[in-house]
Amino acid sequence: MSDLTAPTAATVIAATRHWLEQAVIGLNLCPFAKAVYVKDQVRIVVSEAKHLDGFLEDLDRELDFLAAADPEQVDTTLLIHPTLFPDFAVFNEVLEIADEAVEEHALEGILQVASFHPDFQFADTAVDDISNYTNRAPYPTLHLLREDSIARAVAAFPEPAAIFERNIATLEKIGLAGWLALGLSASRAGQEQ
Repeated sequence: MSDLTAPTAATVIAATRHWLEQAVIGLNLCPFAKAVYVKDQVRIVVSEAKHLDGFLEDLDRELDFLAAADPEQVDTTLLIHPTLFPDFAVFNEVLEIADEAVEEHALEGILQVASFHPDFQFADTAVDDISNYTNRAPYPTLHLLREDSIARAVAAFPEPAAIFERNIATLEKIGLAGWLALGLSASRAGQEQ
């Protein structure tokens, strides 16, 4: 997707909110998401960087912003770039750089980064394996999370290790047809059709 066909920030945010409401919260893929989402504590930022260095500068700003923000106002941030990382393998390498940025900002133990991508694929799975959809978002997204919030949520959830298996079971039950029925894309290629 070239910059000429890049979606607007409003389009990216709307698609991300739809995914959060239908999949992440609607299918309960993250049992902790609803509480912060309904309190409007999820910051959604669309990067318009033209290259990786610019995106990493956006990441630096967002790490600093989240670390300084009152958790009651902003608990978590989704940093999205709709066009810069169409290849999942490349985006996965960016996650490693993002983890290094957390260290460089002296935020280890305070913030952590998770990733979502339209073509997310776990190691040792087929590209079309439904388990990959647990981490598929409309656009490449870095999720900046507060470790304190994660710890509180995990303490409140009886078996946090079972979340991943439960998510896969949920997706196996609804299948790709159920995912698509929620108005979600199958992959980046699905968005461009």
